[in-house]
Amino acid sequence: MSNDISSIADADVLLVIGSNTTETHPIIGLRMMQAVKEHNTQIIVADPRRIKLVDHARLWLSQKPGTDGALINALCHVIIRDNLVDQEFIKTRTENYEIFAEAVVECTPEWAEKITGVAAADIEEAAKIYGSAERAAVFYTMGITQHTSGTDNVKALANLVLMTGNLGKSGTGLNPLRGQNNVQGASDMGCAPVFFPGYQRVDNEEARKRFEELWGVSLSGKPGLAATEMTQAMIDGSIEAMWIQGENPVLSEPNMNHTRKAFESVKFLVVQDIFLTDTAELADVVLPAAAYAEKEGTFTNTERRVQRVRQALLPPKGALDDLTIVQLIADRLNLGNESATAEFSLGDGRMDVAQAEEVFNEIRKAWPAVAGITYSRLEENGIQWPCPAEDHHGTRVLFEKEFPRGLASFTPVTWRQPAELTDEEYPFILTTGRVLYQYHTGTMTRRSQVIEDADHGPIVEMNPVDAERMQIKTGEQVTVSSRRGSITLPIMITDRINRGVTFIAMHYREAAVNLLTNDALDPDCKIPEAKVCAVKVEKANN
Repeated sequence: MSNDISSIADADVLLVIGSNTTETHPIIGLRMMQAVKEHNTQIIVADPRRIKLVDHARLWLSQKPGTDGALINALCHVIIRDNLVDQEFIKTRTENYEIFAEAVVECTPEWAEKITGVAAADIEEAAKIYGSAERAAVFYTMGITQHTSGTDNVKALANLVLMTGNLGKSGTGLNPLRGQNNVQGASDMGCAPVFFPGYQRVDNEEARKRFEELWGVSLSGKPGLAATEMTQAMIDGSIEAMWIQGENPVLSEPNMNHTRKAFESVKFLVVQDIFLTDTAELADVVLPAAAYAEKEGTFTNTERRVQRVRQALLPPKGALDDLTIVQLIADRLNLGNESATAEFSLGDGRMDVAQAEEVFNEIRKAWPAVAGITYSRLEENGIQWPCPAEDHHGTRVLFEKEFPRGLASFTPVTWRQPAELTDEEYPFILTTGRVLYQYHTGTMTRRSQVIEDADHGPIVEMNPVDAERMQIKTGEQVTVSSRRGSITLPIMITDRINRGVTFIAMHYREAAVNLLTNDALDPDCKIPEAKVCAVKVEKANN
């Protein structure tokens, strides 16, 4: 996030697009609802489903799945046409505005209505609400990114934010809400095929030399494969061994039959996790790991806040914390060095805080943005990076004075259709997401009986008009099929979903929606198009 969570209260307008915030990020969703009640903040929701946040919104834009880019370009068109742009910000802090403005000349609300299904009048109103606000913030999640045009969608949002000057001050910003408690931290540490820690590119010779000196090893300058590219690499044999830590890709990745084939094909599979997941069931070796409350370290949350994690419980017998597991394997592969500690565990399940702090101090050396954060400073409250020195208080709002590259660049983007379209055989669009009570593949949440009792379980949502035409009633079993697979589950008839669209949550192995989803990839970031595929719905055979 470019801004912190507390600055939501300072916003005049919140544009929430592709994010079911109250269910997937309930604390942030609560802050949004509080802002409406206590500060008269106006919310614009852009989502194919009538999510709970719509009840608190000034306006709901119910776009057809896969048409976000067209909707955003139309908003930009109206803001330019009505001269709601921030000319001073554009002049002093950006470049390539004229090229971008020319690119959206044809993106009228009427043009977008034909693509998105959103009324032109609603697009006009949304653009004027957002463009007229003194402080407006954009929030998005995987409803924007899990498309073959996901990168372009984010670029389009960046254009919208830049043209209105909504960066660098409280109550504004471009704010991606991260999907797990430490996704931001994992990204910061280089868990991406093109980056070393701190978003320093592996193909940058200067950055590579810096890490070679820090670590005392020779490093490749060739970017690796994205997780979605590894699947085919396992099938064709170019990847012979795989080590999975805290991930359940057999259930979470799209086109599940293809994914399972990959993990059944790889010669050697190691899974390190706290439970025997769907992926672990296929492993040659399972390494029992400690859970979040059973280890020391730091998490970095969605607002870039680094926070201490303290061991509250001992792990079960036979389980070790992740640091110890990695170090033990490194030792057995003779990958350690003389100064490395053999184990981070004290031997009785307690984790050595000093050794965890040693790792964090190495992070501080590797990445200047956290150089000023120390364990002692994290004792009471977290600190938001960048924090370059120990007398620095951290950074609530990014880009107050400048951007990393100097001037921010506008990037024209052209909307394109999803990879898979509906046809006579597969007439419905399927979109996917999460629900409040479950978390991802349910490795932890589905083992809680309290949560299971509260959750309705797997269902497919369908609009009443479609259901009446098919003579289907709520609670009946239906079979949903795509070009990749089929699942059978109960149906819920609801007007929260538009005609021609269906929705299934991704948590349930007994009705695994990723048997249906499309693994077509965004050409830039290689994220799969989990939010749009074509399906048919039929009454199940009893």
